Amino acid sequence: MDIPADQLLLKRAITVKAVVTPQWKQEAQQQLQAQINQLDGQLQQLDMQVQQMIGELKKQSIQIIGVEGSTSDETQAQIQNIQMQANSRKSEWLDEKNQVLQQLNLVQSLDMEQEVEQGQIDSFFYIKTGDHLVRRMQVEILLRDGVVEAIRGDL
Repeated sequence: MDIPADQLLLKRAITVKAVVTPQWKQEAQQQLQAQINQLDGQLQQLDMQVQQMIGELKKQSIQIIGVEGSTSDETQAQIQNIQMQANSRKSEWLDEKNQVLQQLNLVQSLDMEQEVEQGQIDSFFYIKTGDHLVRRMQVEILLRDGVVEAIRGDL
């Protein structure tokens, strides 16, 4: 691909926006709810795994020591370590869940026909002497239910 000598090929980030519609709102809420459900499942699974691991450690300790209800200091340390790791992971997932819940509340509060930023995509364009660089860099795409409604800016 030959580029004329008086032009330059550049890359720009194009902002993608969406118009809030009933369909957009429903899809966004479903995606966020699915994330919440997944995090809830991970939290439940973590709790079950921790209980299972602690139960196994106690059972092994009883077999070694031979006295039920008694566990070695080493076993207690292992149990505490497992619980600390699990609590750390649980805290991360709960923080993530809170962020998703905040996003869900935000989506529910959006007005119809409001424009919201969805992300960015990269685009390449040619620029030549005399072009206004800032205007050429400021391009955005507006979507309505996934369909391009407008392309704004100097292409």
